[in-house]
Amino acid sequence: MDKRAARAGRRRTSERTLLLIGLAGGWPGALLAQRLVRHKSSKKSFQVRFRISVAASVAFTLALLHAASRYAYSPLG
Repeated sequence: MDKRAARAGRRRTSERTLLLIGLAGGWPGALLAQRLVRHKSSKKSFQVRFRISVAASVAFTLALLHAASRYAYSPLG
């Protein structure tokens, strides 16, 4: 949608919003969009921040899974 808006000269989604969506778990879709329609794939400053947000999202997910596994029910005690 953002790329279409850019082509049409309409208001675009801010990079901050795109990064927040990625941080909230939408990074796989963002990665596909970058590969399939080459959206935000060549802007180095965005790529650095995007990769940091992906790493933070993955780290947070792993931390949640680790914490959950410590409190999970185990029939073996």
